[in-house]
Amino acid sequence: MKKLFRGRVRLILLLAVLLAAATALTAALSGTAWGSRTVQAVLTPFRSGFSALTRQAERYYNYLFNYESLSAENDYLRRQISSMENEVRTADSLQRENERLKELLGLQEEHEDYRFNEAYIVSWDSSSWKSTFTIGKGTRSGLETGMVVVTEYGQVVGLITDIGPNWATVTTVLDTSLEISASVASAGYTGVVQGAYTTNASGKLRMNYLPSDAVLRNNDQVVTTGSTVYPKGLILGYVEDAGFDETGVAKYAMLRPAADLEDLEQVFVITDYVSE
Repeated sequence: MKKLFRGRVRLILLLAVLLAAATALTAALSGTAWGSRTVQAVLTPFRSGFSALTRQAERYYNYLFNYESLSAENDYLRRQISSMENEVRTADSLQRENERLKELLGLQEEHEDYRFNEAYIVSWDSSSWKSTFTIGKGTRSGLETGMVVVTEYGQVVGLITDIGPNWATVTTVLDTSLEISASVASAGYTGVVQGAYTTNASGKLRMNYLPSDAVLRNNDQVVTTGSTVYPKGLILGYVEDAGFDETGVAKYAMLRPAADLEDLEQVFVITDYVSE
């Protein structure tokens, strides 16, 4: 656009020079009537063309000026919108964090011996057999392997299984490698909970080694029994189905995890507690 504009300006300047020369010639010949009429007849088309080109040049100039002005304004507005969107996202994030901390305060009041360290999830690494994620805190923040990770509601998320100075890997309850001693809260039946590894039970937990005469109901709550690793009474999941295992002797239960792992962004590590 600018190159076209500069080309137009050069053409106009050339025509201006020619018109000036023609005007001088007109003045020189103005002493004779026939000379004046002849020159006027010759120059009239040039003057008309020159006026048209001048108007065209003005239009191109105005268009170019407005284009650059609008482009600059558009860039400014884009930056302003981006800044406002970032502010909104930050405000939403802070609001969610505030709500989680309020819930955590209730959990802390219920378990005064618990000590927590909050952390944000920075990446996930999951497959049919493996379910882990990385948090942005590690040994520098006082974390260690074997510490339990929960939600603000006391729902078990997983266990720290690997760690560095400023990061830690959390293996979730869906991972088949974790085995957690648990009980059905309403009835007291005990068993072992781990990630369900069957193809048609993706995203579920399985509670094994239940008594053959165990009576289970849908939505029965399953909690940790307590150990040197897992505090007692943390929520693991809810019963959705039950049946006999391959031996036909013991029962098992399929559980819906209490923690919504797909919606997690912040978790809480239990760094200390009094074991019962």
